[in-house]
Amino acid sequence: MSSDISSGSAGSAQWLTLSGCKRVLVVIHTEVYGRRLRDLLPLLESDLRVQVDFTIAPHAFNAGAERSLHGLDSTVLPWDAALRTAYDLVLAAGSQGIEQLRGPLVRLPHGAGHNKLSRTGDDRHPGAPRTVGGMGRQYLMRDGKVVPRAVALAHRDDLATLARTCPEALPVAEVVGDATHDRIVASLPLRRRYRAALGVRRGQKLLLVSSTWGIGSSFNRLDALLPRLLTELPPDRYLIAVLVHPNVWSGHGDWQVRSWLSAARRRGIVVIPPEADWRPPLIAADWVIGDHGSVTLYATLTRAAILLARFPAADVDLASPGAELARTAPALSPAHPLPEQLAYARAEYPAQEYARIARRISSEPGRFGRNARRLMYGLLGLGEPAYAPDLPSLPLPGNWAEAARGEVPA
Repeated sequence: MSSDISSGSAGSAQWLTLSGCKRVLVVIHTEVYGRRLRDLLPLLESDLRVQVDFTIAPHAFNAGAERSLHGLDSTVLPWDAALRTAYDLVLAAGSQGIEQLRGPLVRLPHGAGHNKLSRTGDDRHPGAPRTVGGMGRQYLMRDGKVVPRAVALAHRDDLATLARTCPEALPVAEVVGDATHDRIVASLPLRRRYRAALGVRRGQKLLLVSSTWGIGSSFNRLDALLPRLLTELPPDRYLIAVLVHPNVWSGHGDWQVRSWLSAARRRGIVVIPPEADWRPPLIAADWVIGDHGSVTLYATLTRAAILLARFPAADVDLASPGAELARTAPALSPAHPLPEQLAYARAEYPAQEYARIARRISSEPGRFGRNARRLMYGLLGLGEPAYAPDLPSLPLPGNWAEAARGEVPA
């Protein structure tokens, strides 16, 4: 499709095969936001009444945004063209520039709940208390008005957070659930297939090291942690994989991150590519060593035992499920052997406590597809398609373990 047709310029309708479609714009700020929004696309598939466009909005982590569209073979409208076009529905997981778009906006969360506090650079009133990331007035309002037509929330407890941080948005809040929660839970029976696809050998255990981004992340301690893992955990018994937040790759550059991790990779640690879906490795893991990122919280849905390498409490909402996890999961100790700590985390695995925390991720388990489709089609003014809006199970991952061993090209 040529750019003049996609941008809705004058006279472009004569080139279309399907006319009169409702126009939906998917606004991608970063790779993480784009991945979250991709979970909405199956809810719009096969409907000839709907045309979906994509655009990349300005953001500090734009470098990875286009990567989130990998495999879609979609036309990406220039941001300026998207601003000139009127849409029947706009979907976004970020805030920058969304007030400039023309069309009813659904604003979705881009992680597990709303655990992190706002960055100081996001707050417009110096000295004011930090708000919850994505939930404050600076994210949802412009010029005294609420920007989104609907603020989609994962859990009904988020309503209390919104009442505290941006009460003006409460009238447009919709509790729809969490797509990642639902797809992980639905894919748990595929754990053995994921492990086989990842190259986990018979008798091996998979240890997933996960890092979010920022100065409080576990990435800042990988130079001490990874050598310990290599020294203390025999490779015939443990496969070690590292999952780094896409914002780290975007902020520092792919080459630089691979360079920083190259020594560990040469010694057999698997570095999961930034474009990979992180959810199958999480389901496959026996242990997760994480921080205050969403991946660690989603691990409560799986069979993995959890240890925390870092948890910057000053940057986390103390009322959030992430903070509750930090009060529950064991903290990694620099003074005790790793095999003992892994055994302790497994033996003392607080299944009931983790299950309670997991229930705080979504108050609509298994119903995200139904709720989100109903919300979108309501704003589009269309009746929903006459079939259940099921989300697909997660795809099989690549075999990065064999790539790390040099058995297949990296």
